[in-house]
Amino acid sequence: MFENLQEKLELALKRFRGQATISEENISEAMREIRRALLEADVNLEVAKKFVEEVKQKAIGTEVKGNLLPEQLIVKIVRDELVEIMGKNRSDIIFSSNPPTVIMVAGLQGSGKTTFCAKLAKSLRKKGRQPLLVAGDVYRPAAIEQLQSLGKQANLPVFTHDSKEPVTIAKEAISYSKRFARDVVIIDTAGRLTIDEQMMQEVENIAKAVNPTETLFVCDAMIGQDAVTTARAFHERLNLTGVILTKLDGDTRGGAALSVLEVVGKPIKYVSTGEKLDALEPFHPDRIASRILGMGDILTLVEKAELQFDTQQAEKLEQKIRKNQFTFDDFLDQLATIKKMGSIRDLLGMIPGMDKQLRNVNIDENGFAKVEAIIRSMTKAERQNPKILNGSRRKRIAVGSGTTIQDVNRLLKQFDEMGKMMKNLSRGGKYKMLQNFRFPPGMGN
Repeated sequence: MFENLQEKLELALKRFRGQATISEENISEAMREIRRALLEADVNLEVAKKFVEEVKQKAIGTEVKGNLLPEQLIVKIVRDELVEIMGKNRSDIIFSSNPPTVIMVAGLQGSGKTTFCAKLAKSLRKKGRQPLLVAGDVYRPAAIEQLQSLGKQANLPVFTHDSKEPVTIAKEAISYSKRFARDVVIIDTAGRLTIDEQMMQEVENIAKAVNPTETLFVCDAMIGQDAVTTARAFHERLNLTGVILTKLDGDTRGGAALSVLEVVGKPIKYVSTGEKLDALEPFHPDRIASRILGMGDILTLVEKAELQFDTQQAEKLEQKIRKNQFTFDDFLDQLATIKKMGSIRDLLGMIPGMDKQLRNVNIDENGFAKVEAIIRSMTKAERQNPKILNGSRRKRIAVGSGTTIQDVNRLLKQFDEMGKMMKNLSRGGKYKMLQNFRFPPGMGN
């Protein structure tokens, strides 16, 4: 996420290293590079010009005091301005005081609109809401089946109707939600490959009929400025309340994220960072700004962990670690938990300073599969007590898992080292563990 922009901003800000003051000359040179970096990241031209001008004015008029270095001051100003253009504060979903809360979701075909509906419903249910998904796209082949499949995966109800009129479907869904106490109705509307009058009129008619509390536009971050232009066109007809950016995990430019609020005038509420139904993050401008500048995002990392880790299980695990009883079965449970949190590269990138270290590291996201295959090829006794794994047993495990004896040996060695580090961690040796961090076998080199 934002890798290219992050790298170019870092190079521009390096100009201030070793400088005693911020001058008209050095700030102008740096701002030219930052402006170029923003435009290459597909940031809107007017937004880029305004950003650079604001940073320049604030930097020149600010005195460098005490032990503060010009480089540190510039980074702070750039970060503050990034937060400013992205919206300052987190913009959450607004709920109606008179249920149900109706959320209408619009967007072009292929933007990830239907998947987002399911992700949002799952996220809201975790917060105690009772969402109902509504299949309002009667045109795209298999759109209804896709939403039903996603609903089944997340154990969420999906409302369908025999009518081919989206307005009728939306109205009937709201009546259904009142009868069955569903306090949030999420309507998946039809999209097109491009904006056309028929589509715009249809979503406009739905909005007039159901008066949604939230009207969210889903746009593909991969298409850069076209995403922002399309969002603005929808806003002119629908009066959007927020924007959702999808496929941000594959977008190394990030221009849409930096341009939406300034151009459309509506906040980004969520970002989608993967295909899984848990791959949805609230949009926090301050945290995204920190990620862009390579400062990490510990708060989001902690929140992801809290969603997945069970307190009682964690306490039991800690006791096992203290008694040196950590087994391969426990290791498998931890791998499953980490996988639910998202991409390994993204998770590590949230740790301050790790982005730079990861740039030239090849992380194989499928490496977990190799580790799991090795462990699952062990007998129950071998998982509980790896010390019994002699040469013949290791050979059998390698053949059974489709790996090599070297892979098995490497995992056993790393498992032993991990056990020692986890024991140190339980005693407070956090820094020692971080210093000795290693990827699991096959995960990176």
